[in-house]
Amino acid sequence: MARNTYKQDESLETPFNVKHLMRASVYIKKYAAQMILALFISALGGITALCAPIIIRRGLDEAVPAGDTQLLYALCGMLVGTFALSVIFATIRSRIMVKVSQNIIYNIRKDLFEHLQKLPFQYYDDRPHGKILIRVVNYVNSVSDMLSNGLINIVLEIMNLIFIVIFMFAVDVKLSLVVLAGVPILAVFMFWVKNKQRKAWQQVSNKNSNLNAYLQENIVGARITQIFAREDENAEIFADLSGNCRRTWMKAVGYSNLVWPGIDTISVLVRGAIFLFGLLIFGQGNTSLGTIVAISSYASRFWQPIMNLGNIFNNFINNIAYLERIFETIDEPVIVEDAPDAEQMKEINGRVEFENVSFSYEKGKEILHNVSFTVEPGESVALVGPTGAGKSTIVSLVSRFYNLDSGRILIDGKDISKCTLASLRSQMGIMLQDSFIFSGTIEDNIRYGKLDATREEIENASKIVCADDFIRRMPDGYETEVKERGALLSQGQKQLISFARTLLSDPRILVLDEATSSIDVQTERALQKGLNAMMKGRTSFVIAHRLSTIVNCDKIMYIGDGGIMECGSHEELMAKKGAYYHLYTSQMEDIA
Repeated sequence: MARNTYKQDESLETPFNVKHLMRASVYIKKYAAQMILALFISALGGITALCAPIIIRRGLDEAVPAGDTQLLYALCGMLVGTFALSVIFATIRSRIMVKVSQNIIYNIRKDLFEHLQKLPFQYYDDRPHGKILIRVVNYVNSVSDMLSNGLINIVLEIMNLIFIVIFMFAVDVKLSLVVLAGVPILAVFMFWVKNKQRKAWQQVSNKNSNLNAYLQENIVGARITQIFAREDENAEIFADLSGNCRRTWMKAVGYSNLVWPGIDTISVLVRGAIFLFGLLIFGQGNTSLGTIVAISSYASRFWQPIMNLGNIFNNFINNIAYLERIFETIDEPVIVEDAPDAEQMKEINGRVEFENVSFSYEKGKEILHNVSFTVEPGESVALVGPTGAGKSTIVSLVSRFYNLDSGRILIDGKDISKCTLASLRSQMGIMLQDSFIFSGTIEDNIRYGKLDATREEIENASKIVCADDFIRRMPDGYETEVKERGALLSQGQKQLISFARTLLSDPRILVLDEATSSIDVQTERALQKGLNAMMKGRTSFVIAHRLSTIVNCDKIMYIGDGGIMECGSHEELMAKKGAYYHLYTSQMEDIA
């Protein structure tokens, strides 16, 4: 894969769009009561903590000058009490919001995953899987915190700011105005640094997305990498992508690290001004030490909500972009879905009819044109022809993985577009060339299509397709863990397990798309009896590279030029000496 493919950043630079936040309210409304309770508890904790400077002021202005130790002990107890209460309130609020946040994550991920399961094959073909994963994992994590803690924190920080100003002015008006004089300086600084910081972190997200996509693909394709000795080239691309992540991260952290020193500098200057004005300019016996200390304490607290609001706004800008990507995925159209009036398909006998079917993957590039044929129940039909002629397309259309451009496909006289997908596909068994094995045990993989299958049924299906012997030789037999994509199995073993999985589901229509391509000739001969038993009484569509395996099919259709060029039994087509004859004889000569 060209390295430039992974340098294409997702555009996360987006204006703050309230419509995305409003749409996300469906996930917030469920937990509105808990969030209001958490907000109330947080407000109580904030007010409690703001009482501390007033207690300290009274201690410095009354208890210490008068030498009143009893009052001093009482004030110390009150001070400890305020801190203890604020910690208790913060803990309760944290527990409530952790639960709310996790529930929001669960609901968004559930909706995303359920929708991803319904999206067409082309969606996954058009984009790296790593970029899909980062939306489901990273983006949802970020968004959930914004939708829960973020919204509460906005209200809470504004309330804290108001409470601090009220308490501060209640202590001393003139010194409070000194504190507020630092706000314009802070506003200019924060506007500059936050704008730089936001853009920098968006770049970090982009570069991480690129790295994640490349890493995921290379883990899956590790064998191909070693086959073609691409280790050095891939390492160079990875180093380039990883270096981009490091550079953007360091730049973003650099801007982030300016925030605290900048605010601390302004805070120190303001507190210095408080003592300067309090002791020298406003002094003259009118401003007590306790008042100065109390205002200084409020001044140090005053900047925190402002900085937090800046951080929250910055996070909102980023997370609204993430939210847009999540909704973009959820809004991805499900091209093939149940019609509003779709009915359950009854048990299939297996009569398949194509009536003037036309289909194209891309507009203007027709694969099939006005194709018509009929397959009777229990018939076996082989589809042969050159690569790209439409063989796999025909069997995919029978399973309704795509919508037709025109025409109809009927099963037992029923238009499949008028039936529910689940009732149709549950009666079909499809074996593909790439046999996908899930992580888990061999038994779990065979049971995948029939969850209530007994162990005896699983073993019987495995015996029929010649898989039982090699399974029993595995370390733990049917309980052997096969890891992701069947890493411990050969291609042939994976295909045999897939055969057992398909047979166990007891399909009425069977599709074998190059299903024996990874099985050696000797095993295939032994498997042929199992295949014959598997196909008996079932309508079967067979696509096979080795034509010798399909000569006994009831009907052979040669696909080419957008339709069926020839149709008949092996003997009939050989007698015609047409396209099938030339394909078969050339293959036999190659074998010889």
